Amino acid sequence: MGNLSVGGSGKTPLVAALASLLVAAGERPSVLSRGYGRRCPADGVLVVSDGRQVLEGVGRAGDEPLMLARQLAGVAVLVAADRYLAGTLAEHRLGCTVHLLDDGFQHLALERDIDLLLLGEADTTDAVLPAGRLREPLDVGCDADAWLVPASAQDAFAEPDAIMGCRNAKPVFTVETAARPPLRVHPWGHPAGLQATRAVALAGIARPGRFFESARASGWELAEEIAFPDHHRYGTRDLNRVVRAARAAAVDVVLTTEKDAVRLEDAVARLESTAPRFLYLPIAAQPSPAFRNWLLARLAAVRTAR
Repeated sequence: MGNLSVGGSGKTPLVAALASLLVAAGERPSVLSRGYGRRCPADGVLVVSDGRQVLEGVGRAGDEPLMLARQLAGVAVLVAADRYLAGTLAEHRLGCTVHLLDDGFQHLALERDIDLLLLGEADTTDAVLPAGRLREPLDVGCDADAWLVPASAQDAFAEPDAIMGCRNAKPVFTVETAARPPLRVHPWGHPAGLQATRAVALAGIARPGRFFESARASGWELAEEIAFPDHHRYGTRDLNRVVRAARAAAVDVVLTTEKDAVRLEDAVARLESTAPRFLYLPIAAQPSPAFRNWLLARLAAVRTAR
């Protein structure tokens, strides 16, 4: 699955939702990722998780693959530049039955059985890079088998063939996203034990404004918003800046994204005990029940055709 716009479209929570859906249906899925932004890239195929345990850290795995590996029991997560090779290994060594390509819509070198495209309302009026944020023209979306759109944008895709210029309308399914209760960055994933309160917000993702909006929508009052580039590698100077901001605002919570949290974990573990608590907001995606039925039927049809 993939999208047309660059960064910040919500693909990773949706990949997690699809993987969980497939596990519940009796499949053994793998997630195949390029591992963009890895600090210590390895040659060949790196198994981040074999579905039973996490085998790698953030430096070799990358933030998104490690995040998915920690979230998804029963799902193998592999990183490689050659995702055909990664899929072959996942099938023969790990017994995987279906593969999810995180950010795979533009990966034309690999044939896909089911092409899913995640679209936002802004995509319908955006322009191609560098004038806008689209990687490709809108009508390329006609090549997808189905479109997934935010539930809040459902009305904008009421006539998909007219929007995209497709000869045949594609099925459109909605996706609900919501923030879950906060968890601690260190020790990883421990309950925070508090409701929404006042915090300094920290994000090093493609569209940090979306995270800040989501935090406020969840009831958080943000004393300050601090943004870094996507996949930013946090150092001591960065954390000192954030801690100073929290103390200046008289707050004892720094709120961040789950993707940032995997890059922050080691540095947060080294902070002194008087430092503010670093918490992350997990974001969950939930496709409509109609999508589940469509996907499993389509998967069965693909296998029958073989």
